[in-house]
Amino acid sequence: MRLIAKLTAATLILALPTRASLAIVPEKTEHENQSKFSASEFIFEHISDSYEWHITTVAHHHITIPLPVILYSKEKGFHIFLSSKFHHGEHEYKGFKLVTEGKLKGKIAEVDEQGHLDESKPLPYNFSLTKNAFSIVLTCLLLSIIFITVGNRYKAHPDSPPKGLQNIFEPFIIFIRNEIAIPSIGEKKYARFMPFLLTLFFFIWFSNLLGLIPIFPGGANVTGNISVTMALALFTFFTVNRNGNKTYWKHIVSPPGIPGFLKLPIPIMPMVEFISIFIKPFVLMVRLFANILAGHMVAIVFLSLIFIFAAMNQWLGFAVAPVSLLFLVFMSLLELLVALIQAYVFTLLSALYIGMATEEHH
Repeated sequence: MRLIAKLTAATLILALPTRASLAIVPEKTEHENQSKFSASEFIFEHISDSYEWHITTVAHHHITIPLPVILYSKEKGFHIFLSSKFHHGEHEYKGFKLVTEGKLKGKIAEVDEQGHLDESKPLPYNFSLTKNAFSIVLTCLLLSIIFITVGNRYKAHPDSPPKGLQNIFEPFIIFIRNEIAIPSIGEKKYARFMPFLLTLFFFIWFSNLLGLIPIFPGGANVTGNISVTMALALFTFFTVNRNGNKTYWKHIVSPPGIPGFLKLPIPIMPMVEFISIFIKPFVLMVRLFANILAGHMVAIVFLSLIFIFAAMNQWLGFAVAPVSLLFLVFMSLLELLVALIQAYVFTLLSALYIGMATEEHH
């Protein structure tokens, strides 16, 4: 549970840019509604983070859950309010405005008394709870409830056969122990890192699954956000290097089995080994981010085809719709598998890096 708490704190810090209440916000102006459908805007609107949680649109009104906006400005001090005060960036509130265009698009900036944006001013410190940050908290709460329940069941009935949630999650725990932790780290040291590996696996898996649910509280692109994957990779980075033994650092400073001219006078191989310390977490970060983001984008592209062809001809849109929906269903089923595979790959690579850092000299 301590690992889950640390994971929550780190990912929140990097993913930040309720008293959750439904807010009905008027849709955009008539001119904007009549504008041509933009596939790129539609795609990036669905995969990007936001300060509100869109539920649905009824009678030209957006039904959303506004999230808390927490700002600090040297001139204006601390301010806490709901994101519905911005009205999708159309209004300013207390001298702040959600920028909807330009290089500061998607950011909250200060405005003057006339409501004009001054780009020369520094952006306020932003501690707002965005959709991704809210989903991270939700995932960690869900994990805590599930595994505290499972743990209490094991304590109360250590010799009885597993029931309920135990039946569901015990095979995954045993698989991670027998197929990932022990082969990668070794039987003597694997137990020390099992909580970390289990936290990584289930956090990534649950985040991926929640991201595939199209309705609240799902739909957030958590692991498709590079800030979140960077936080996860940094956890692995610090775990590996904090537990690295003398053999691990010796192999970096003076790799064995390498010709001397690659070490002296120019330390080519030591430089390569040192750079690899940072390449490993970078690979973890990009691999998870790119795979999840690409999956979401491909699924939304198939949905966008309906509107693209409908803009050309209404009947053409009806003709393309069944094919697009079939591909969308196929991609959604494929993403269920990818959600599990990416959690497995991230955990496996983390275990391998830990094993390399803790391996004893033979």
